[in-house]
Amino acid sequence: MHGSPWVGWLLVLLCAGAGAYCLARARSGPAAQRVEARGEGLMALGMAAMALPASAVAPPAWSPWLFATAFGAAGLWALLRRHLHHAVGAWAMVYMAVAMMVPAEHMGQMGRMGRMAHSAPGGVPLLTGLLLAYYTVYVIGAGVRLVPAAGPTAEGPVADGPAAAVGAGPAGVLRACRVTMGIGMLAMLLAL
Repeated sequence: MHGSPWVGWLLVLLCAGAGAYCLARARSGPAAQRVEARGEGLMALGMAAMALPASAVAPPAWSPWLFATAFGAAGLWALLRRHLHHAVGAWAMVYMAVAMMVPAEHMGQMGRMGRMAHSAPGGVPLLTGLLLAYYTVYVIGAGVRLVPAAGPTAEGPVADGPAAAVGAGPAGVLRACRVTMGIGMLAMLLAL
């Protein structure tokens, strides 16, 4: 990815932490939640690998192809399972991998040959803008849903402390991991 190595390392830590937690959660709970946690964990670890700063670890020339293939397969799997958000995330990663493959001088030529009106070194501005808008709305919406409603509930008064801020139990933490991954995706798109 382009941009500051510090941002890259922060993205690596953020995504690797979310991925490790999701994979740890994939070991227990109902089968449907385990499958979903496994998929999210692998996606987050893939995001961490893709966010490694090039100045610290020189990526091999074939790595964008590997990312595009792996995330493309994940996107098709998500579509087959009717998980639209996961499919959008996987295809956004494919888009970023392809943007890493195509040199900046060829992006302008692709714009003239195809239907793209204007393109920049970091990808096609319209597509990047649409993905940025999608993830901004997703992060804000999912983040708002993490905050508990004020006032007493049917079970009694609202709980105090950090656990109340992310919902009840492990399900709330998994939702927080999804928000974290959305924030990571926003940062990766901005660094594209």
